[in-house]
Amino acid sequence: MNKKKLNMILVVIISLIIFFVFVFPYLWMILMSFKTRMDILSVQPKLFFTPTLENYRELFSKGDFVLMLRNSVLVVLLTLAISFAIGLPAAYGFARYKFKRREDTAFWILTLRMAPPMAVVIPYFIIGSALRSLDTIYWLAIVYLTFNIPFVIWMMRSFFEDIPIEIEESAKIDGLTDFQIFLKIDLPLVKHGMSATAILCTIFTWNEFAFALFLTSQNAKPVSTMVTMFQTFQGVMWGQMAAASFISTIPMVIFAIIARRWLVRGLTFGAVK
Repeated sequence: MNKKKLNMILVVIISLIIFFVFVFPYLWMILMSFKTRMDILSVQPKLFFTPTLENYRELFSKGDFVLMLRNSVLVVLLTLAISFAIGLPAAYGFARYKFKRREDTAFWILTLRMAPPMAVVIPYFIIGSALRSLDTIYWLAIVYLTFNIPFVIWMMRSFFEDIPIEIEESAKIDGLTDFQIFLKIDLPLVKHGMSATAILCTIFTWNEFAFALFLTSQNAKPVSTMVTMFQTFQGVMWGQMAAASFISTIPMVIFAIIARRWLVRGLTFGAVK
């Protein structure tokens, strides 16, 4: 066996080990969702058992979980729409227009994304309470905008800068305004970057926990806070928790599989000239 084949075998083995390490917890969660409480709490872990749908039946018998799924979808859609409506023009402005202290302003916007949620959750709680907006999807979406808009601006700025300025100059000669150039020429050219940014913003919003936990109580709770549902006086309901976790990951897994092509193209756009 030559050295090239040996290296290939080692790469495959290492890749399979890494894959197993990352996938095993997810597979274990799926198996747990089909186990009875006795099987889950068994001292000897059971790989072979009689599957049951009891955890899923109990989960959907509660209206809270369905409401959480709906809230998460609404918050994601609302946040994405406003983030791109504000972030795309701002990113284009930073990429194409020169103004005083442009880079300092851009860095200040980036620092908004760096702030840890626990450092600002109390001010958001006080403001939301004063505005009587706590426990609403609108206030939760507004809070997420303070993190997603800076991310959209910084991601999309680099994509706009990768577009040759000669294309826009030619469009101006043809009589197009700056807004028409942005809408009809630049946006179609950065569609892969927009896809990648939208995917990452969706994942951030769907999985966020701190704001969702402290700024909602009942009506606007998203699916990321569902862990608190299963801590009862009887103990932790591991089966229902696993079932809820599995169902809540399905939209993101499907979304990632469908959009992976745009994610890879978007993140590598402009890397090779």
